[in-house]
Amino acid sequence: MTETTETTAGSPDGFGGASAEELRTLLLSRIQDVPDYPKPGVMFKDITPLLADAAAFGALTEALAELCLRHRADKVVGLEARGFILAAPAAVRAGIGFVPVRKAGKLPGATLAQRYELEYGTAEIEIHADALEPGDRVLVIDDVLATGGTAEASLRLIRRAGARIAGVAVLLELGFLAGRDRLLGSLDSAPLEALITV
Repeated sequence: MTETTETTAGSPDGFGGASAEELRTLLLSRIQDVPDYPKPGVMFKDITPLLADAAAFGALTEALAELCLRHRADKVVGLEARGFILAAPAAVRAGIGFVPVRKAGKLPGATLAQRYELEYGTAEIEIHADALEPGDRVLVIDDVLATGGTAEASLRLIRRAGARIAGVAVLLELGFLAGRDRLLGSLDSAPLEALITV
């Protein structure tokens, strides 16, 4: 059964010695609400203050790296663009490889592409065709889970490359947008870990 709750620490000490609640409090304190961006009525969650705080960014990196290890990931996939910022240091910390999932046309050489539906129109993402080995366990990392369209498309890409899904991990899940519900079928029992759910 797919995990459907906010992640909790796997050990008594939690993530990097902090409890899950201490980590959540620290991360939330560094995420800034920006009203009416990018359009009126939207409350944008700005993570750049978190990234500028070495202690908070370090705690986030450690937590994501621990999820890589907990779910026995061989590779980390980061989703363009803020997912790169979170996924790459987590992969380095966990001692595994990082693979970027990019918007179509941004990668040189042979690629695998996946088109997906947006509210108005379609989009397409790509990975290098040789970035994943058959049987690799892959953890997808992104900053925010909103409607889940990009994450769902990335899971399809990973499977088309012959790899397996170790899980999806996000800093922030916007629960009211039901992205988790959209991903349940695509996860196929792999966990969805959200460090913060609002």
